[in-house]
Amino acid sequence: MDAKGIEPEASSLGPSKSQRKRESTALQDIGAELVKLPAERVRGLDLPESLRAAVLEAQRIRSHGALRRQMQFIGKLMRSIEAEPITEQLAVLRGDSDQAKARFHALEHWRERLLADDAAVTEWQDAYPGSDVQQLRQLIRNARREAAEQKPPRAYRALFRLLSETANAASD
Repeated sequence: MDAKGIEPEASSLGPSKSQRKRESTALQDIGAELVKLPAERVRGLDLPESLRAAVLEAQRIRSHGALRRQMQFIGKLMRSIEAEPITEQLAVLRGDSDQAKARFHALEHWRERLLADDAAVTEWQDAYPGSDVQQLRQLIRNARREAAEQKPPRAYRALFRLLSETANAASD
């Protein structure tokens, strides 16, 4: 026994109460992030059915006290499941994952190629046959004109949005 009267082995049996509280709070934070997502995104995530139903119910609740209780219930459900896959899915949605960053950089590369070379439009069309080539060509022309006239990059950004939407539609 040590000075506090605790067996040395007993203190190393598991995480401390503070550590368990931090883990519980982290799981509740993940649950809160799920509640902030649009309902259609929540339905699209790979979640256990009980958790999905609890999150959708929390989105419907307007009373502060009821919402607080529902968030605690979501935290309780989170403790009984593996949270890592959910965390990874949220990272992809936020764009924090390596996969999302690589996709972003690939789309930026496509945009630069399309602006630099007219032959890249054919390559894009081969890679993404469902794309709207007429709108793509128009945005490329407008983006080139904006760059030449040193105007704000409105079409440049719209081109990236179109590329992103086309790539998303192709991956679904």
